[in-house]
Amino acid sequence: MNEKYITVTQLTRYIKYKLDNDPNLDEVFLKGEISNFKAHSRGHFYFTLKDEGSRINAIMFASSTKKLKFIPQDGMKVLVTGKISVFESTGQYQIYVNDMLEDGVGNLYIAFEQLKKKLEEEGLFKEEHKKKIPKIPNKIGVITAPTGAAIKDIISTITRRWPLAEIYLFPSLVQGEEAKEDIVKQIKRAENYPLDTIIVGRGGGSIEDLWPFNEEMVARAIYDCKIPVISAVGHEIDFTIADFVADLRAPTPTGAAEMAVPQVQDVEKYLNQVKIRLKNSISNQLKRDRRKLQEITSRNIFRNPMTIYQTKEMIFDNLIEKLKYSLTNVVSIKEKELLKVKQSYILQKPYQLIEKKSNKYLQLISKLETLSPLLTLKRGYTMVKVENHVIDSCKKIKKEEILTIDFKDGSVDAKVL
Repeated sequence: MNEKYITVTQLTRYIKYKLDNDPNLDEVFLKGEISNFKAHSRGHFYFTLKDEGSRINAIMFASSTKKLKFIPQDGMKVLVTGKISVFESTGQYQIYVNDMLEDGVGNLYIAFEQLKKKLEEEGLFKEEHKKKIPKIPNKIGVITAPTGAAIKDIISTITRRWPLAEIYLFPSLVQGEEAKEDIVKQIKRAENYPLDTIIVGRGGGSIEDLWPFNEEMVARAIYDCKIPVISAVGHEIDFTIADFVADLRAPTPTGAAEMAVPQVQDVEKYLNQVKIRLKNSISNQLKRDRRKLQEITSRNIFRNPMTIYQTKEMIFDNLIEKLKYSLTNVVSIKEKELLKVKQSYILQKPYQLIEKKSNKYLQLISKLETLSPLLTLKRGYTMVKVENHVIDSCKKIKKEEILTIDFKDGSVDAKVL
């Protein structure tokens, strides 16, 4: 009954036998775009060759890679020659590449270079726009997938290096068509929290897997973010637009965690150094102050303080003597002035002075009356005026002019004919 059943291994070996003995598959010429490229330490190349509709795993052994004149990269279009066979352990068919030629660059790589050039010309990559990462943060935001190696590495690294920091996880899609909108949403959401630093990233993958971090909207969200951003996308050899626009680029998520926080031992060492410098500074200041105090206390004034009192006492005595002399001198001068006033003519014969002044006054009154024009009018004379101005010459009178003629007992108006 069971004799008609075969094992998976038997089936895989049969398929491998069929493929290995098919002359059409012994030498196949394929063209496609490289994805998931990995260079093994022994010199082998592992990658995926794809087009718009399908993909095939590929391997190129070190004996063949030595002949290449270029380094394959994700997104690169190539022409390959190789043999189709099955890898028995996985049952997957793949191409064993013997030769490879460049066939231009893939569409994603072109899009990457175009956006990079555009944003660079706008100045989004300039150092002057990059914010400094705080040396000792209290709160760190992490925008990445909630599961996977990236978040685990970040949390474990931060906890180990700086356990005082609080980690805020903003779970986001990091792969697929909807990932770019989700990443932007989480960046804006993180800005509402009192964070010191934000880490944005994910683990490694193909250029397609990392593509959300090459989207323009993600780049602009990182650039506009008010909080310093560390980009940690993929592995060390992977570069995305997010890396160029971020305030700091980390080669890996673990590297980002190391850049975001200090190590406890380093901080303790720094604090100890500060403590030593502070202690030395205080000690030196005390020495300087002691020397200064010693200089002050060694002065003669402190050794013989009564000297100050004695000197001031002498000065005070001199001032008192000067004051006494001044008062006596002033009193003597004022007494002499008073005596002189008492002996003056005015105080001795005041009535004679009044009589003299009175006679002089009467003389002045008499002179004024003699010169008064009213007295002239009383003697029969008249005074002619024009508009209150006295006329002293007939030449100053005009025809038809109205004259005012003053007499001793009044005045009349007259018209000149």
